Formats: sequence, C-alpha cells, structure tokens
Amino acid sequence: VPALLAVNHVKFLKEAIYFKRRRNDPITNPSLCQYDDKVKINNFLKVYNVLKDKYDSNLVNEFLDELLLNFYRKDIIRFYKDKSTIEATFDTLSEATQRLDSKLVSKYDMILKREIKALHSGKMKKYKNVNSTHRFLREFRKGLKSKRKFYIFLYRHLFMKLPMRKKLIFFESFLGKNYSDSPKYIYEQLLKENLNYKFVWSFNQETEIPGNATKVKRFSLKYFYYLARAKYWVSNSRLPKYLDKREGNIYLQTWHGTPLKKLVFDMEEIYSADPKYKENFYHQSRRWDYLSSPNAYSSKIFKRAFKFEKTMLEFGYPRNDILYNRNNKEDIDQLKKAMRIPNDKKVILYAPTWRDDDYFARGKYNFELQLNLRKLKEKLGNNYIILLRMHYFIANQIDITSYKGFAYDFSNYDDIAELYLVSDILITDYSSVFFDYANLQRPILFYTYDLEKYRDQLRGFYLDIEKELPGPLLMQTKEVIDAILNIDQVKDEFKERYKVFYNKFCKWDDGKASKKTVAEVFKE
Repeated sequence: VPALLAVNHVKFLKEAIYFKRRRNDPITNPSLCQYDDKVKINNFLKVYNVLKDKYDSNLVNEFLDELLLNFYRKDIIRFYKDKSTIEATFDTLSEATQRLDSKLVSKYDMILKREIKALHSGKMKKYKNVNSTHRFLREFRKGLKSKRKFYIFLYRHLFMKLPMRKKLIFFESFLGKNYSDSPKYIYEQLLKENLNYKFVWSFNQETEIPGNATKVKRFSLKYFYYLARAKYWVSNSRLPKYLDKREGNIYLQTWHGTPLKKLVFDMEEIYSADPKYKENFYHQSRRWDYLSSPNAYSSKIFKRAFKFEKTMLEFGYPRNDILYNRNNKEDIDQLKKAMRIPNDKKVILYAPTWRDDDYFARGKYNFELQLNLRKLKEKLGNNYIILLRMHYFIANQIDITSYKGFAYDFSNYDDIAELYLVSDILITDYSSVFFDYANLQRPILFYTYDLEKYRDQLRGFYLDIEKELPGPLLMQTKEVIDAILNIDQVKDEFKERYKVFYNKFCKWDDGKASKKTVAEVFKE
C-alpha cells in the first residue's frame, strides 16, 4: 500500500520474471501461503482492517476492497463449503464487509451482492441459507462445463443423498486398468464364501471376470452412482480427491507393494508431474479405514509416510496368495499355455518401475528400454525367452517387433502374480515387485543402470540396497547376461542374504491373506 501511494506509473511485463518455489510439504511444514484456510482468512481480514484505519485514500480503499472481494470469491467461499467452518470467521468477515464501498460491490454479479448483503447484516443464519443456495448454483454452473463435472455434481447432490446399500462393494484395481492385484483376490474370496454381497467393478474397457459383478466404465455415470451407493470401497490406488465419502462408508485400501523407494512424507523433493502430490495424497488417504500391510517393515513406514492412524491389516498381501496356492507344475504349465509362450524354454521376467522426472502428463510416464534385447537374444535365445512387464504408469509402447519369439510384451496382462509363477528369473530395478517375487525363492537380478540418480536425486531408498537386496546390482546388459549364464553361482552367492530377506519381508504371506481380510472387514 505505501508503494501504491508513492508511484505515479506502474509498468507491466507479460512474462513472468520471478518464480516462487512452493514448499513440497504443505501438511507438516507449510509456507505462509499454505497455512490452514482459517488462519489465512483471519490474517487477511486483520490486515485489511488495519490498513483501512491507517490510510484515508480513495485509491487505497478501492485497492483493498477489490482484494477483499476477490479473496472472498476465490478462497473464503471454498473454505465455507463446509458449513461448520463459517462460525470461526463470520464475525470478523461481517465487520470487514461493512467497510466495503457499496458502489464497488454493485459492479459484481447478483450472487456475490446477495452474500455481501447477508454478511453486512451480521445475521449468521441468514448468511448460511444464502451461501448454501449459492454454493449449489455455483456447483451446478461448474457442472455444466463438461460431462465429467456434471457427473461429479450429480454424485454430490443427488447420488450421495440416496440410501447407502450395506451389501454393495465397489472394486477398482490400478485406476481401472485391469482385473488384478489384491482387490481381485479379495473379490474371489468373497465369491467363494457366498456371503450374499453385490459387487461392482470399475474398468476402463470391457473386461471378462468371474461371478456376476456389475461392470461399469470408469468415470461413467454408473461409476459415480455405484460409488455413492456402496458401503464398501476396495482399491489398491488412490481414488480421486473429489469423491466425497459419506458417514458409514468403509474404504479398504490394499496398496500395491512393499516400499523400497521413499514414499510421500518421507520424500524431501517432488519431481513427479503432480506438484501438489503430498497435499493431494494426504487428503485422499484421510478416507482410508483399513490399509493392507505385507510385513512389519511396511507397517512402520506406512504409518509414518502416509500419516495413517486407522486399522492396519497385517496379514500379508491377498495378491500373494496365488504364489502359495498355485506354485506347482500343473498350474504353471496351464498358465504358460494360456499365455501362449513356449513350455520348453526358461522364462525371464523384466519388470522395471517408472522414473518420476520423465513424464508426458500427470500419471503418464515415459520409459526408454535400457536393456539391450538384441544382445540378450544373441546370448540367451536358445534357452530363454523374456517377458516385459512395464509399470502401469508407463504410457509409451515398447517396440519389440524385431525380437519375435524371444521377447513378449505382457505390460497389459492383468495379473502380474501369474507372470511371477511362470518365470524362472526376475530382472527389476527399484520396483517393489521383487518383494512379492521373493515369496517364490527364485533368483532376482537388479538392473540398476541409473542407481546414483534414482537413489540420490529422484527418490532415495529405505534399504541399503548394496547390502540387503537378495541379488546382484548390475549396471550393463553384459553383466545381466553373465549373471543369467551363471545363475546357479549367483544363487549360491546370495543364498544367505536371500534367507534373511525372506524372513524379514515374506513371513506374513501364507496363502490365506484374502480370507483373513474378508473376515476382518466385511462383517455385515
């Protein structure tokens, strides 16, 4: 304000010349602009009143009034979405609005003018009624901007008001990409126990599944309808933040791996496509009622990194039940036949993770294959085939047309646990797949060509991977080939370390995690 009064001209540039770097942890270490809305609102109103008292200037008054009206429209209205928050700031806000220039207020739309008038009166009940009506109109107007926004409007204002169906369970795995992982095995356990539940599965495209579950396209009108009606949600990844959760709704988060790389609030820097990753994760995870844990090590990290304080299901992962229940020659041969892969060659599974800083857009990551398939085929093709399984975040296709008969792309195969069963060797990098694969006690190789960057810059690890991993760290394709050609020697070299690793990370898995989870969560 003093600067505004002191200058006659202000020059404007269209380009930004200064970028403010927002902090990466708005929950536990917020910057001033990331403080709780209640704090920000009270601070703003206090400064507004102080400056109004200090300066008697039309220019300053107009400037301050415009700031207040815009702050009200953008921040205070959002804070007041929950009616219970109004009381905390109403008196201060009402006092401030009485100092607004009525001529300036008259230039704004009818909705804002009615709210300012109600605030000016000082009657909270009157204001709450006006605010409630206007919030509905605002959300309706926003809902008309696209089909998705209209469905969200219906979800909040119509579907959420319908009675909850206590025997309805909503399932989703990996953002609707497939029928897999722990949700799949929990669902099949429920089918086996015949507990008289109704089921809904969310998919991106038509998918065949057992049982008589209703299948809905993700983000379709039916998707929002059934989510609103279901008492139970079962998912292994985060559901969108805008999906409000009603009282009595139970959300089982099965998660999707034992952590090697650091998670959420254990991460110092964020390099992913979502700059609000920590904030969004925090709000999404407040809805979880149950969280599946594969081992004591994970439970400790989940509680801290997710700030999770509700019920941890310490049974192992339901998705690993198959590794104990179908680990026999007959079932494995049957799986190979269904996958249409040779039965007379050994199988290598290559399953890397994504890189946080290499992305197309939020949730869509690029991946360049660093493993030289030509060299692998030359040296190993007589005795081995290789299955490629890219992470579900990886959006680009890997071209393997030159390696037909040797390399097979199973990135879109529903259940990676079945790929574990048919594989004789796993090659991975920093993906949590090796924790699950270790249940089979088969050889694991770590192709960690970008180890220093990934460990020291992008993510960081919970383990000392050079001392604790149950297999060698390999930096070049030649080293990978040599390890496979001498796999018996590798197994012998890492025998003791593998045993320690298995006892630490795989002891809870016993083929019965699905049954234990169903008994704990679904009690109706």
